[in-house]
Amino acid sequence: MSVGIDLQSSFIELLQGYGLTPGVAKVVWMPLPMVLIVGAVTVLALVSTWLERKVSAAAQQRIGPEYMGPFGLLVPVADVVKLLFKEDIMPAKTDPWLFSLAPLLVFIPIFLSFLIVPFGQNLLISDLNIGIFLWISLSSIAPIGLLMAGYASNNKYSLLGGLRAAAQSISYELPLALAVLAVVMMSNSLSTIDIVNQQSGYGILSWNIWRQPIGFVIFWIAALAECERMPFDLPEAEEELVAGYQTEYSAVKFMLFYAGSYANLVLSALMVAVLYLGGWGFPISVSAIAGWIGISETTPWLQVITASLGIVMMLFKAYLLLFVAILLRWTVPRVRIDQLLDLGWKFLLPVSLANLLLTAGLKLTFPVAFGG
Repeated sequence: MSVGIDLQSSFIELLQGYGLTPGVAKVVWMPLPMVLIVGAVTVLALVSTWLERKVSAAAQQRIGPEYMGPFGLLVPVADVVKLLFKEDIMPAKTDPWLFSLAPLLVFIPIFLSFLIVPFGQNLLISDLNIGIFLWISLSSIAPIGLLMAGYASNNKYSLLGGLRAAAQSISYELPLALAVLAVVMMSNSLSTIDIVNQQSGYGILSWNIWRQPIGFVIFWIAALAECERMPFDLPEAEEELVAGYQTEYSAVKFMLFYAGSYANLVLSALMVAVLYLGGWGFPISVSAIAGWIGISETTPWLQVITASLGIVMMLFKAYLLLFVAILLRWTVPRVRIDQLLDLGWKFLLPVSLANLLLTAGLKLTFPVAFGG
């Protein structure tokens, strides 16, 4: 399946059009992906924290943030400013190197995973042929940072939180990866662009959620566990562990954990949209809409409108899932650690294996419907 030109190629070609050599154009491009990712991740995480406050308040029949900016929109910004200027405390008898490295080891892999998230046909930092594999690989690094934070804090609550985080991540990474492999098998590609394009034929009827309903449920449950969201927030259960592995952290280090948590939740919601909900695609295909109004889908103004609305559609799907995750926090009780591990190992893992084998069988039997 043909793949659109990504942002890197487009930007380099634009600079070459102004007379720059390919080498100079690549040097100019090099810092821009990091700047774009920093901006995008920051905005998405800040909006998520505001949404969490407002939805939580509505669920509890409160008003929530109201006066700091319109609808309280400046509250997340105030949080960031406060944490930036707070004193960074290093508790006695901690391991200073591991204690300082742990937040970076948690945040950076999540940060880098946004490289492969497409917001449109040409709107991603880099279209890697192994994009899904890179994302799964990076997601397995963050639990090491959580375990490191718990160990380095020299605090029994932190250590228990770190151990729980490592056990929880290992338990749910396997079902999540197997659910993703079923989608990859149908798409014949590890590229996120290819996976979205494979769902673009007949609008909402082409989305993978209809061909992979079991995989969708497994992926969403495993993603909530990986993000340590209710009812799977055992590593930082306030009533039991104070704040788990975050107990001894403050200022910028705590902000990295906090931002990483919300960035990971947004990333998981975006990946659900890419893998199962058609990405930036509309419920009705663009070609059908163009046919109804009697114009060509290659018309420049229609392409601009389609690209702009595609970004809105991608974010709408992601934040709809985020809304569901926030509602679950106030409607579902926290499970016990043994129940959490039993769900991962004894239920989700065998079901995800069966789903993968079933997908392989259906792909061989019905190659047209299942991407053969």
